[in-house]
Amino acid sequence: MHPGPDQDDRPGPSLTPRILGHVNRRDVLASLLAVAAAGGVAACGGRTAGTAAAPSETGGSGTTEETEETVVPSPERLTYGDDPSQFGDLYRPVGGGPGRGVVVVVHGGFWRDAYNLSLGAPLAADLAARGWTAWNLEYRRVGTGTGGGGGVPATLDDVAAGIDLLGEVDDLDLTTVVTLGHSAGGHLATWAAARAQDALSRWQPVRAPVTHVVSQAGVLDLRLAGEQALGSGAVDGFLGAPAASAGAAVDPVQQVPLRVPVWCVHGDADANVPLSQSEAYVAASRRAGGRAELVRVEGDHFTLIDTGSDAWRRTLTVLDGIAPTDSRGRAAG
Repeated sequence: MHPGPDQDDRPGPSLTPRILGHVNRRDVLASLLAVAAAGGVAACGGRTAGTAAAPSETGGSGTTEETEETVVPSPERLTYGDDPSQFGDLYRPVGGGPGRGVVVVVHGGFWRDAYNLSLGAPLAADLAARGWTAWNLEYRRVGTGTGGGGGVPATLDDVAAGIDLLGEVDDLDLTTVVTLGHSAGGHLATWAAARAQDALSRWQPVRAPVTHVVSQAGVLDLRLAGEQALGSGAVDGFLGAPAASAGAAVDPVQQVPLRVPVWCVHGDADANVPLSQSEAYVAASRRAGGRAELVRVEGDHFTLIDTGSDAWRRTLTVLDGIAPTDSRGRAAG
């Protein structure tokens, strides 16, 4: 584990790690649309692990209202490899200590190098304000520009190594490790939880096992995504092959049932990754005996990563069901 050096080609941590209520959805959309225009691509953007609430036990939007501004400590940049994209920003929980557990934030963007971990920074800061340790993970993406060099297997190598780095960080309680991913990040977050189930895979051993998954509008059925032409061929680019060739080593819907619970939070007006992606995954998981729950919310693809939205509050409700308080008994939210 090494503190990451400052490099011009890396997006740095937020220069203002202070939560002022929420991040405005219009700002999120404006940023994504600006990047899409430049890059010419479609935007995509109390309990222990053994006793955590099953997906069916959660629901509603039972988080507390926003309070006065909360100061979040500046994140620490850590590297897990030598490539400029092999790093993450670690946000410690407000008040110090191990907090409620660790949430690994995995950004989306159809796996493409036009998008980076800045998409996950507002989520990570908000989670830290609520008592979580948040690990905002960067990884190699598909493309030849800054942040490129990814795809299968490089992107998966990075996600595995980035999560495993948590096992080397001082003062982390890894009893609860939640992967939280949006869009293509939802694919990676769900895939990461399946690593432990294949003892012969290249991604063994697992040094920081995932205990829960929250997928936000995740691309969870790669073959179906190919049929739906999501992201103008994004799955083909990620695989380096036609989407129809996606196998169980990389495709979450073919990896069910997971040994851990999965929540699929999805907007009912999502035109980027249709609701059918989460519906197909949850149905397949349940048929196989897995624990998966569809959390349907109002809104489009980007509502889910607007920290002032009802959709984000529904995600927080899921997390509150996993770890209602931190290790010092502080109330969630």
